[in-house]
Amino acid sequence: MSRWLSKTYTMRWDGTSLLRRRRTSSILLIVLVLLFAPYLWPFLYDFGDWLRQTNPWSAQYRVQQDFVSTQDELECLFGRTRPTTTTITTDIEPIPNHVHFIFGLRNPYEDPRVGTFDFISYLAVRSAIVGMRADNISLHYTYLADPPTPEPNKDPLSNRWIDLLKNDITLVYHSPEEMDALKNQPGAHWQAAHISDVLRLKLLQEEGGIYLDIDAFGLRPFTDLLRSPRDIIMGHEGGDRGGLCNAIMVARKNSTFIDRWAAEYNNVDLSREWNFHSVVLPKQLQLQNPEEICALPPSTFFWPTWTWHHVHWMHEPLTRQQARQWDIEIERNGGSLFGEQLAYHAWSQMSWDRFLSKLTPEKVRTRDTRFNLLVRRFLQDNVGSVWQ
Repeated sequence: MSRWLSKTYTMRWDGTSLLRRRRTSSILLIVLVLLFAPYLWPFLYDFGDWLRQTNPWSAQYRVQQDFVSTQDELECLFGRTRPTTTTITTDIEPIPNHVHFIFGLRNPYEDPRVGTFDFISYLAVRSAIVGMRADNISLHYTYLADPPTPEPNKDPLSNRWIDLLKNDITLVYHSPEEMDALKNQPGAHWQAAHISDVLRLKLLQEEGGIYLDIDAFGLRPFTDLLRSPRDIIMGHEGGDRGGLCNAIMVARKNSTFIDRWAAEYNNVDLSREWNFHSVVLPKQLQLQNPEEICALPPSTFFWPTWTWHHVHWMHEPLTRQQARQWDIEIERNGGSLFGEQLAYHAWSQMSWDRFLSKLTPEKVRTRDTRFNLLVRRFLQDNVGSVWQ
């Protein structure tokens, strides 16, 4: 009996001890996770993002698939598109070589994640000056001050990059009330990106010219495109040609195509939408009204694409030999990676955390990547380490 009681007591004690040890280990593990979370989270986030984008079922493989430019696309690119039967050739005026950028519709004072006009934005505007040789450049904005302030249109030249560009651009202020009025659905909770989508169509419809996102880089003059008999020119996004992207557009004012497109924003809820109205819809309208628009090959504006592998390819370090080879290729193409490329969209939504946010003037000048080789010539000589 005593032996049995002793055995039972020992078993209970061992069980209690084991439970306590497990509890202590669990608490210790939780403490360690909490302590190291700030260091582990970026790695886990990047790993999860990589897995999401590169798994075998990812749609990115369709986007980055190889393609061959069609005859119609090449005719659009090289200005050989024939006028439609309804076009009177003698009445066609060239599209103005006037570049429009939009920035600062949201206030970084209220939401710091929005960011201020920065080095990459500066390079994009410089590309319009140097690469595209634009006749006019307009920067449309609501908030530009740095550091940010609650008031709209407060001292835009306090931003050092804007101050550096001031002699080459025209600042065009748009009030918050004006931006709210662009929402075609009363009380709509649109993202700033959707308001920007409507504003860019309005600007092109009223003034004509070229629209560039603030992370898009014009590499060469758009001379042939500006002579197009079609009233709007857009580029396919991705090798699958699943959409026409509005990040870069060339348009003559009073475009019938833009009228159709803008009307589709009436009475719609864009609060949960990502890219239907900005990418998928213009492709649908192009298929329905092909005579109203010139559609360019993916390589002209949007290649390489936004996929994980393509973004990495643009920013991966190059050997000296690779850099020399690409320098020769860029010079041969007049400033582009490929013969059909006129611009490069840097896809900041996908590349900001991994690459763009880490760039400085010194890094662009001294570190050889395909992206740096493309944009290096846009840097002014007086922009040095003090600007980092």
